[in-house]
Amino acid sequence: MITKLSLQDADMLDQIWRLQHIAYRLEAEKIGFYDIPPLLDTHETLRTCGETFYGCLDEDGELLGAVATKQETPGSLTLMRMMVHPAHFRKGIAGSLIRHVFDLHPDVPLFIVSTGAKNEPAVALYLKYGFIPFETFEVAPGVELTTFHKRADVSV
Repeated sequence: MITKLSLQDADMLDQIWRLQHIAYRLEAEKIGFYDIPPLLDTHETLRTCGETFYGCLDEDGELLGAVATKQETPGSLTLMRMMVHPAHFRKGIAGSLIRHVFDLHPDVPLFIVSTGAKNEPAVALYLKYGFIPFETFEVAPGVELTTFHKRADVSV
């Protein structure tokens, strides 16, 4: 079940924070860079980040995966965070979260997402859902980030 998550709920905030640290540590290992912003979050910075979170919960209310979005410019929506617990990889959770965001925002003309260029599973996921590489740039020596765009007129 995918639902909107409240960052004001202390238990949910803690679940998001823990999931974020598990998931983004794996990305950090893949790309060789450990200063990924979500790994630097505290509970307070996460609670006040201004992003909207949606999560996939199991029947006991445990968070299996989550996506966070933010409208940074008119006419676009950015997927700020995408995370799935490693015990639930390859179960379609990330794809369900992406489709949920698309379904909630049918009138948004442009979706944006970024990931480490060496994070092959994330790159493959975004390509699968119609995102096209837009720009790659170095964020630290030897570490590249790729930004992807998906136009609403391109269906998956």
